[in-house]
Amino acid sequence: MVGTFPNQADILPLQALNTAAWTAGGKLDGLVHHADHGSNYLAVVYTDRIIELGAEPSTGTVGDSYDNALA
Repeated sequence: MVGTFPNQADILPLQALNTAAWTAGGKLDGLVHHADHGSNYLAVVYTDRIIELGAEPSTGTVGDSYDNALA
């Protein structure tokens, strides 16, 4: 059936987040998890997991470069 299985692109960011937490000993306390406004980041499950792990979710404002590295 089409549409019944999660897309791999939806699963991979969550797996990467869980791997980072596992590598860090299970928690990401004090980390600010900053990302763009991509669909995986704005997913409730992903944001909830960031908070569960002790990190602070963060997104920049759209259309400016204030959160980019200095060139």
